[in-house]
Amino acid sequence: MGAMDRIESALETALARGESPSGPPLLMQALRHAVFPGGQRIRPKLCLSVAMACGDDMPTAADSAAAAIELLHCASLVHDDLPTFDNADTRRGKPTIHKAFNEPLAVLAGDAMIVMAFQVLAKGVVGAPERLVRLIEIYSEAVGSPNGICAGQAWESEPTIDLVEYQRAKTGALFAAATEAGAAAAGYDNAQWRVLGEALGEGYQIADDLRDIAADPEKLGKPVGQDAANGRPNAVAELGVEGAVARLKRLITAAVDSIPECPGRDPLRAAILEETGRFLPKNLARQAA
Repeated sequence: MGAMDRIESALETALARGESPSGPPLLMQALRHAVFPGGQRIRPKLCLSVAMACGDDMPTAADSAAAAIELLHCASLVHDDLPTFDNADTRRGKPTIHKAFNEPLAVLAGDAMIVMAFQVLAKGVVGAPERLVRLIEIYSEAVGSPNGICAGQAWESEPTIDLVEYQRAKTGALFAAATEAGAAAAGYDNAQWRVLGEALGEGYQIADDLRDIAADPEKLGKPVGQDAANGRPNAVAELGVEGAVARLKRLITAAVDSIPECPGRDPLRAAILEETGRFLPKNLARQAA
């Protein structure tokens, strides 16, 4: 199977495991609404790409790691869209969970997906305890405090926000986890892969800030102008459009240059350059060329 087929299959297996005639039907519907159909699946694709570059000697571990990080990402989106945070009406071109269902189910669905992510790892990597321990460490740090996505969201409640720390936690944490987890799932030293994820994460956040002021909301699948409306720090506000685009180009170069030696280094470089080429709306992509 190709990477996307592997990801979708692993996610379907995870969701099916969480469904039962004895469970609350609306929660199960909310979970499926949050996960399917997905977006670009950037983080799990990155995870699998690194695993494959490292030899992919245990596909069940790599598939589990990829599914787990997408579940963590989906959980963060559901919580981020809540009225207490972004108060967004749409996500991935359809109503957000609290709009399609209600706020309590949105909170619970996000919580359930975080737990489900670790269940996926426990079942899929059980035959390799050393890899399982590393994956649990990688993902727990990427989600929690002091530098995970929960911390990133918490920065929005501080009177003064450090843009770099805020974006490194809110967006970069899962990208760094994706590259580290891909290596760990394939039995490689995960630490040397962190730089790649951090650079891609910061680059993606800058691209997201640019999309927030330049993209078509219908094509983007979510509202634009959210940073300005919610008074959040933004790379475009700090650097200007040209400065943000220039910073993005430098980060992509740093990312591909940081890839450690591995059997699939060259194909991975090519895949990352192709994927990052889709980060920006067309009008800004021309400016970045």
